Amino acid sequence: MQDEKLIIGMPAGSLADPGRGGNLIQLLKHAGFTSKGYETGGPTEFGSMNFLFGWDGRPQEFGSQLGIDELDVAIAGCDWIQERILELKLEYNTDIEIEEVLSLNRGGVRIVGIASQESENSVVEILERLCKTKNIITVAAEMPYIALSWIQNRLKDIGKFEEFSAFSVQKYKTMPKIDKGIVIYETWGKTEAKVKNAGTDLGIEITQSGSAIRNYKLKIIDEIMVSHTGIFVSPKLKTNEKKSKLLKMFLLNLYGSVNAENKVMILFNIPNNSIPEIESFLKENNLYADEPTINQGKTHTQFSIQVDTKQHKLPLAQIRFELALRNAVNIDTLPINSSIPSINVLGF
Repeated sequence: MQDEKLIIGMPAGSLADPGRGGNLIQLLKHAGFTSKGYETGGPTEFGSMNFLFGWDGRPQEFGSQLGIDELDVAIAGCDWIQERILELKLEYNTDIEIEEVLSLNRGGVRIVGIASQESENSVVEILERLCKTKNIITVAAEMPYIALSWIQNRLKDIGKFEEFSAFSVQKYKTMPKIDKGIVIYETWGKTEAKVKNAGTDLGIEITQSGSAIRNYKLKIIDEIMVSHTGIFVSPKLKTNEKKSKLLKMFLLNLYGSVNAENKVMILFNIPNNSIPEIESFLKENNLYADEPTINQGKTHTQFSIQVDTKQHKLPLAQIRFELALRNAVNIDTLPINSSIPSINVLGF
């Protein structure tokens, strides 16, 4: 029965593609949760792990599903989670609580406001002009409620929110449902073209480098948020003793998988008379945390150190070379699939 399982929203789209999305399939595998069917469009199965249930869906919908307890856990971008929270609040006057419990260190896209090159340099200046010259402010967006919240907050900054408090979210270029206020045109992409061709006053765009915005001769006038992929839950899940324990197990192992990325283990032997020199080198270069792992023998001692190849000041090749210069032998480098410091990393 599903009430005995942890129901996980598995996001369709780029995250399901082994060659895109930060390879979520491999991340889950390294965490000990090998899936079947996910990369081919579902249904997702977790094999012998009958305590996990994969619910395939779109991350755009996961916020709503968490809100009604259809999902226990969702893997999604925080932008789409925020979009659903705002939609329920602004359109249906319903508040839902959703908590991010783990970042997967993937995504890193920016949600930005865009306008024509001829416009003023800030959204506040643009809105001040529009409020004087127009009854309806139009915005094109794939995330219409993030766009609506953005414009409403900026109108509050200039004291014009009450005057333009009415709003309507509708399909592109359908007749406005209001006489005065904010009309958000929900689009299916190519927002830049609509702004460039004066189809709307403003737009919001999802971008990493901003190259498409520049290609369309547009400019960024505001940064609304930075999004990344994370694990989201409803806070009340933690009050369910059985599912809360499953959640901790799932998160701890997934944390270990994320934490292990770009890390390797270096094992090497050192003559006992060279130990002081090697320990000094390791300490000076922060190549261990509390202390290195040491297995001492009669003539040689084995050391093992964990190295973050992305963050460390010394390249991996140089570290191995420096160890060899200090009489290290049998220098082996092993990949790390999981690295869990302790259960305290969960924070609850």
